[in-house]
Amino acid sequence: MTTFEGIILVLLSGFLITSILVLLARNLIVIITAIGLGSVVLSIIFFVLDAPFAGAFELSVGAGLISVLFIIANSVTESAVDEVNQE
Repeated sequence: MTTFEGIILVLLSGFLITSILVLLARNLIVIITAIGLGSVVLSIIFFVLDAPFAGAFELSVGAGLISVLFIIANSVTESAVDEVNQE
């Protein structure tokens, strides 16, 4: 096994672990963090495979935009649920 294959194997293992964490976690913040971390690992895989545009796009959209939107949606729904419970 070459060093390149080892790096790819480690990165794919990390991506698999974050994917399993997304499926098994119960806390929404943990799920959002795992999605963002998985997106970062996937973008690193793209960079290692000499696809810098795909890696940059995945890093900016997947890890950045989607994670921020999920966190905002989570905070809005939690505040709406708190208001309903108080009434």
